[in-house]
Amino acid sequence: MKKIVTVIAISLVLAVFWFAFKPRPEVVVDRAMRTAMIDALVAELNDHYVFPDKARQFEAVLRQREREGRYDRIKDGYRLATQLTADIHGIAKDQHLKVRFAPGLDLVSEMGAAPAATQAEWEQRTSFLERLMARRTAAREVKTVGRLGPDVGYLKLSSFPDALPVADKFGAAMDELADTEGLIVDLRQNGGGDPKAVALLISYFVDRPTRLNDIWDRDTGNTVQQWTHDKLAGKRYGGGKPVLILVGPRTASAGEDFAYTMQALKRATVIGDRTWGGAHPMSFYRIGEHFFAQIPNQRAINPITGTNWEGTGVTPDIAAAPASALGVARDLMRRRLQRSAALVAAAP
Repeated sequence: MKKIVTVIAISLVLAVFWFAFKPRPEVVVDRAMRTAMIDALVAELNDHYVFPDKARQFEAVLRQREREGRYDRIKDGYRLATQLTADIHGIAKDQHLKVRFAPGLDLVSEMGAAPAATQAEWEQRTSFLERLMARRTAAREVKTVGRLGPDVGYLKLSSFPDALPVADKFGAAMDELADTEGLIVDLRQNGGGDPKAVALLISYFVDRPTRLNDIWDRDTGNTVQQWTHDKLAGKRYGGGKPVLILVGPRTASAGEDFAYTMQALKRATVIGDRTWGGAHPMSFYRIGEHFFAQIPNQRAINPITGTNWEGTGVTPDIAAAPASALGVARDLMRRRLQRSAALVAAAP
């Protein structure tokens, strides 16, 4: 068994090394490539971007700058992608909307694949090695599970990995934290991830089925309601014990989703600084042999607020510099637990 594990570990290292150091083709962007790519970008924006009126504005700006020759001297793909993104953001600074240059990589096929709906489907579609890598990656994103004293739990997440690989890790973490009297969730360095993982984790903090964000899809025109999960891998934390969430400018996307939704449900107090401000789920579209675009084609709509955190970020309930937010949270949690204990002691 030890020999098998060693072989697997070596294979993982070699796979990562090959991907990181795989030779990339030298690509010089000529006029024909640039024109075809911008044409494809404009078409995909008009077909898929979540706000059609903004997509038409993007097209007008890109076409005007094309006519002015603003892109003619840009032969480097990375510089061109950066410039196009900046020009689009001049109209709407949608944090998830980007043009990317990836020479020699088929990122659209990998990133754009529809996620598996169930654990059984995921296991059927992936190899043993892929599942092992996904679970290891998910486990690394659950940075810290521990206690800040005997009664206060602490959970630090650097992202929300895909829901299926991370489900067991979330379950183990919540089993470890279940007997604490209050919990601090640290998302100050959380870069985002899978909205389904957000719904999964929120499920531990409610006592009954709860409606979360609705997702409106531009491509279909349909709105799908997101709900908490009935079956969980670990113990529920429940809907009564205090939860404090730490955020800051580096809290992004799915990290913001968790903080915003828990705040709207009045299930947590958010402490820190205003977050990144990206709320629109996106898909990946090929716009050339070496270019692709991240285009938000969906919109999260919270049933309580009627909107989301796009462009504004999550506004904390208690403002604090990110570096001092944990200290503020520990002090607040101590006072809340003391007050709760006093009320219990005074009860007849």
